[in-house]
Amino acid sequence: MADLSRRLLLVAPLLMAAAPAPHPYDFRFPAIEGGEIDLAAWRGKPMLVVNTASFCGFARQFAALQKLHETYAARGLLLLGVPSNDFNQEAADNAAVKAFCDAEFGVDFPMAAISHVKGPEAHPFFVWAGAPRWNFFKYLVGRDGRLLQTYPSQVEPGSPELLRAVEAALA
Repeated sequence: MADLSRRLLLVAPLLMAAAPAPHPYDFRFPAIEGGEIDLAAWRGKPMLVVNTASFCGFARQFAALQKLHETYAARGLLLLGVPSNDFNQEAADNAAVKAFCDAEFGVDFPMAAISHVKGPEAHPFFVWAGAPRWNFFKYLVGRDGRLLQTYPSQVEPGSPELLRAVEAALA
C-alpha cells in the first residue's frame, strides 16, 4: 500500500500538468429562448459577461447594458447576460425573465437561461472566473481568453472606467 501511495504522489503532478486549463471560449450556456450559446463562436473577440436578476435594485442597468451592446456589438464585443436566482431576486422561469427584459428594457443581447453563478452548482464559467459578490457583477474577458477585469454591481455599464476597458479590449 505504501508503494502505491508513493507512486500516486509521483504521478499526480504529471496528471495535473497534462490537464488543460479551462478556457472561457470552451464554455456553453443554455440560451434563455432555448438552444445553446456556444462561446466558441466568439473566440478571438472580447466579451462582457454579466450575472443579472430582474428584481434586483441594479436591474435598471439593463438599459445601459443594451446601449453598450448596441454601441459595441458591431465591433465584436459579446455582451452576455446570465440571469441567476442565487441572490433570490430573479423570476421563477426563463419565459418570465425574457418577457421582463424585453418589455422593460428592449434587451436583444444574448441571454443565457437562469443559471447558478455560485456554489457547488455554479456554471463552469463562474467557477473559472470566480463567483460574483452580487447581481450585475461584470466580467471582461479579452480576445485571448484572459480575464481582464471584474466590476462590482455599483460600476455602471456606461461608466468611463468600464467604457475605457471595453475600448482597450476591442483595440
